[in-house]
Amino acid sequence: MSLVELHAFAAAHGVPRRGFERDHYDVPDNSYGRLVAAGALPVSSRELVRRLSDSGLRRRKAVSMGRRAAGTPLLRPSRLELGDLVGVPATAGVVPTDRLRRGIDRLESWGLRVRLGDHVLDADPRLSYLAGSDTTRAAELTNAWMDPDVSGVMIARGGYGTQRVVDLLDWRRLAEAAPKVLVGFSDVTSLHQAFASRLGLATVHSHVVTSLGAASRESAERLRRQLMEPESVHDLLAHSTVETVVEGVAQGVLAGGNLALLAADLGTPFSRPGAGAIVLLEDIGEDTYQVDRLLTQLLRAGWFDGVRGLVLGEFTDCNDPAELDAVLEARLAPLVVPMVRHLDFGHTSTTCTMPLGVMATLDAGAGSLLLARPALT
Repeated sequence: MSLVELHAFAAAHGVPRRGFERDHYDVPDNSYGRLVAAGALPVSSRELVRRLSDSGLRRRKAVSMGRRAAGTPLLRPSRLELGDLVGVPATAGVVPTDRLRRGIDRLESWGLRVRLGDHVLDADPRLSYLAGSDTTRAAELTNAWMDPDVSGVMIARGGYGTQRVVDLLDWRRLAEAAPKVLVGFSDVTSLHQAFASRLGLATVHSHVVTSLGAASRESAERLRRQLMEPESVHDLLAHSTVETVVEGVAQGVLAGGNLALLAADLGTPFSRPGAGAIVLLEDIGEDTYQVDRLLTQLLRAGWFDGVRGLVLGEFTDCNDPAELDAVLEARLAPLVVPMVRHLDFGHTSTTCTMPLGVMATLDAGAGSLLLARPALT
């Protein structure tokens, strides 16, 4: 029996999908007799494991998507290979056709194939800043993720709207798919947080498709290597200039992303705190006092409790750079963890690529961020 047949049998006999655990259903005692009468074969736990293993359906927890404690390394998806198919859904803002085309051209120049979501160019008729309705955008992401032919998912564009999609996703269903790489930044921070908290899956913080076409050659190459030659990436700060704020060496799981989105996720089931992590932060278009307020909110909520290190990226168009540095240092230096700033990471055409959910060591004095092992398998 395949998983598809198992789900069909369960649905036909009133077994709720929430009872599915990686490769089998846990059913209540009062349903046992009815299911046996319908054709289910009663076996011991040991026999169940043997049969699942023999059929190739056994999914050990270590290699299955699911919840993992904050601060622990996440499941690493597979790298992309020449000829692999990349799914491109729109989860946030309206997608400009010309920028989308340039990004697709770049992906295809790497030897990858691209499949656009059917509604990637949609626009919500009432809310001009959204690429179609919430349900449509959620379905587009789900379709790309569940498609067995798709090896990776790269979000079409940031902007705003991904948070509205996260609550509509069927996380149990998404966990049944084979792990694959998710790529994006900015508004996609909502997905990085959700995929980490619900699927326990490492992701890649880098260009969306509409920014990839305008990316510098070096920035695009960094993403390509991370996706297709991950064993060639060792020091994530190589060829980058950073300034040491607090000396020291720290080891932790890489986490973070867009500051505003991390703060906006507080109080939701998808917020994954910075405990045990080397946290990366970036943002765009926030006044200095707003950056202060966002940091203060995260600090007051305990999000930074137990953080191991800090890497501060670009805060693009965030007013006076000197005052911004003062705010970042005043709010974060008291955490007394290794910290560097001014990394080209965020809303720039030259941004570096950062895998999230994998173990790394930050040496703030040396200006290095070394991966413990390749971010993708």
